[in-house]
Amino acid sequence: MRLNSLLAAALSVVSLASLVTGNDEVEEERIIVEVEDTEPQFLAAAAWPETNPFGHVVNGEKNTIGVLVENRLNRNTTLLNVAGAVYQPDTDVLVRNLSAMTYNLELIDGVKLQLPYAFFSEFKPGDLRLTVWLEHLDQGEKQRVVAYDSIVTIVEPEGSWFDFKLLSTYLVVSGLVAGLAYVAYLSFVPQPKRPRKAAVSAPVGTVTATGAGGYQEEWIPSHHLRKNKKKSGVVSSGDELSGAETSGTEGKKRKGKK
Repeated sequence: MRLNSLLAAALSVVSLASLVTGNDEVEEERIIVEVEDTEPQFLAAAAWPETNPFGHVVNGEKNTIGVLVENRLNRNTTLLNVAGAVYQPDTDVLVRNLSAMTYNLELIDGVKLQLPYAFFSEFKPGDLRLTVWLEHLDQGEKQRVVAYDSIVTIVEPEGSWFDFKLLSTYLVVSGLVAGLAYVAYLSFVPQPKRPRKAAVSAPVGTVTATGAGGYQEEWIPSHHLRKNKKKSGVVSSGDELSGAETSGTEGKKRKGKK
């Protein structure tokens, strides 16, 4: 009986010691977690929208990524801008800095805010490392926090024969090429000379044909017509007056001679 009681007492002491040790470990872990949660910091994270689940960056288009900002600094701070850059994935060599979006927005303590960051891509298709960061002003000092740093795939936009923009581009380019080709053809290819026909002026007024020859009197001077009429024996009133005048002058000359 005594041996059983001694064994029971020893087991109870061991279990109590283990229980105390386990509680200390749990308490220590709990304290560490609380310290990590209460540490002041400025958090930033970025994610692609649901329409781009694979994180593809399309050339020639506006690519947008969402940036989530949370202020845990226990004081207000100012978000200055969000920017980014593209690097080679193997050597970390800078390829190009992306455009920065300026906000100058005051963030109150404990606030969460999601902001869009948009940029354009004009790179060769392939894999590149994209880094997106934001800068904020904390107690007069500029701080940078990285929100995204991962490998992305650069792709070309999907082409379609029924795309209106693409068709309009084809039409404009085709018109320019056709115009240049026509100008070059006129400039460098000799053109055949066409014979020119002499323009015949039409007679003005009514055309009358007289005589057997059928000539046009409108084109003959008037003094020639008078001579022709004298020869033919037809005397006009004008001719009669001229004859009378000539006979009078002849009589005067004869009287003078006498």
